[in-house]
Amino acid sequence: MTDIDGSKSVGSLDRIEEIIAYVEAAKAVPMSRSCKVDRAELIAMLEELQNDLPSDIRRAEAMLQERDKIIEAGEREAERIISEGEAEHARLVSRHEVTVSAEHEGNRIIGEARGEAQRLRDEVDEYVDTTLANFEQFLHRALSGVERGRDKMHTLREIGTFAPHQHDEIEDERPLPQL
Repeated sequence: MTDIDGSKSVGSLDRIEEIIAYVEAAKAVPMSRSCKVDRAELIAMLEELQNDLPSDIRRAEAMLQERDKIIEAGEREAERIISEGEAEHARLVSRHEVTVSAEHEGNRIIGEARGEAQRLRDEVDEYVDTTLANFEQFLHRALSGVERGRDKMHTLREIGTFAPHQHDEIEDERPLPQL
């Protein structure tokens, strides 16, 4: 995954894939669908994923802020173009010999400026929509991966893989972090 600044980082989706691979590679318990995993290692991996999610959200917010800046710049440029068109229109109209021609030319310039402004808005909206859709898919895949990991963990707990041994103290059992 690439951060906004262009640097490489391990994203939440990569971490989820690592957790899934870790569980899939775990030693199977004979004659069952269960496997043995190091609880502390799995919890550490899930906590790391949990800590990364806020940074993914901050990246999404930064994308929205960038979108707003692009839209504002596009609107300022459109207003500038429209203003220039109107000024040109007024200048041409002031000349008596070319009044009709000037009105047509001014209207054409204003129309082109408005068309260009709308085109810029449409492009920005399409870019932002695509970017947000991609981010939404990423978050959905990340959430699905977390849910699959939790389901596997709950399944393992239900079949007894995570049950404490009789000689273990109950105090040592800690609940898994809430995601």
